[in-house]
Amino acid sequence: MTNNIEHIGIAVKNLEAATSIYEKLLGTVCYKVEAVESEGVSTAFLKSGVNKIELLEASSSDSPIAKFIEKRGEGIHHIAFAVEDIASEMVRLAAAGFTILNGNPKKGADNKLVCFVHPKSTNGVLIELCQDIK
Repeated sequence: MTNNIEHIGIAVKNLEAATSIYEKLLGTVCYKVEAVESEGVSTAFLKSGVNKIELLEASSSDSPIAKFIEKRGEGIHHIAFAVEDIASEMVRLAAAGFTILNGNPKKGADNKLVCFVHPKSTNGVLIELCQDIK
């Protein structure tokens, strides 16, 4: 795995309001808004230097983000790491005892293949692996 944090995902109730807050906070503008139908989520991306923030709003009441907000409230949802070869990283991490939540990588936001590592195997933090789709 590379050691680059690709982005930090933040669960929000209202994407438009949260985008406005983070634009003011970071002194930048949102560069992409995107729906990810498979996850039942709408996303907004902001950059601060080389760092990215992904704001996530549930687009359906049964989506993982809706369940997260219902259980924990708004806040940091996951940390994503950039990888060169997501399939081999999934195999490596599973062999090392981590619980991988996806059988196969799937298309995520921002032109990425993604998979998630269960927070029970990472000290309570949901980890996302991201590979650029070429």
